[in-house]
Amino acid sequence: MKKLFSILLAVMLIAFAGVPAFAATMADGNGVLCNQFVYGVGPEIDGWSVDYRYFSPVKENDTAKYPLVVWLHGMANGSNEGVQVSASNICYWSSEEFQSRFTNGGAFILAPRSDEKKGLCWNESTFEPLKAAIDTFIAENKDNIDLTRIYVGGYSMGGKMTLKMAIAYPEMFAAAFPICPAWSPSEELLSYISDMPVWITSGKTDPLVNYYFSVSKTWEKLCAVSTVAESCRFSTLEKVCFQDGKRCTSAHHSWYSVNHDMFSSENGAYPHMNTVNGLGEEVTLTYPNGMISWLCAQTSDYNGEASVGKGNLEDARNTDNILGITDIIDFFLTLFKAIKDVFTF
Repeated sequence: MKKLFSILLAVMLIAFAGVPAFAATMADGNGVLCNQFVYGVGPEIDGWSVDYRYFSPVKENDTAKYPLVVWLHGMANGSNEGVQVSASNICYWSSEEFQSRFTNGGAFILAPRSDEKKGLCWNESTFEPLKAAIDTFIAENKDNIDLTRIYVGGYSMGGKMTLKMAIAYPEMFAAAFPICPAWSPSEELLSYISDMPVWITSGKTDPLVNYYFSVSKTWEKLCAVSTVAESCRFSTLEKVCFQDGKRCTSAHHSWYSVNHDMFSSENGAYPHMNTVNGLGEEVTLTYPNGMISWLCAQTSDYNGEASVGKGNLEDARNTDNILGITDIIDFFLTLFKAIKDVFTF
């Protein structure tokens, strides 16, 4: 009975993960936008390497400097190459309309992939290879990347990795935007990004990453240590919907609001969403100044210097279980073991 229950949970997660991929394919014109993303791969670190898809705004003889957005996928979106882009509408950010909202009229979008056929989604083994892939991409495009405008964001397990990367290497990222992040770090760890603007998005009825016991607690701890609370944002979705107001299959899919730059299909307020800053003040988003405009307003002093190791998380295993197993990770581990049992039955 226990094994049967685990199998049912695995099937449920697969169903949740599969719907967004279909919706994105239908929405972006049979993958036209997704096809703009080019394949690349980072260097091997301890037997691991992280491949990625990327979009470049650079035109012929272009000397402009553009922001870089690092986008981290959630679980079940890393098994096959390319799905990390097609399984969400991050490809919309490569559209002419959304690119025009970035500094200098464009931005690089880097979508790394955690190969789930080799292990868990964004687990410890992928941490340093991910950083190496980002460093290599920056070095290869140094003539056109604005080093002061590098941003990291992602959803679910990618939201977890967003927080980890920001905490580990706060000098690199000018801002972070974790979406339904499957991890709630301590105030001690969040203090490493006390001067970094962070925008968190979550659905109140999320069935996989609990809003009340996890995401809102992360927000409270962040506000307690932040020195830039007025620049931080927390968007709450009472109901998780597409930009046209149609309800998503799962309340876990809050990333659709971010991928549509926090506006409805009529360029008004996103359906059922409320946003506040770190001072508790309500924030009204006025088209076209949404997530993208907020990101571009944030800058850092980063000089492009690559780093090795896990940065501020090097010794965090003993202080915060940073690379260990939380209750949420335990849940995902159970699902993966159940899936493995199914296919080796």
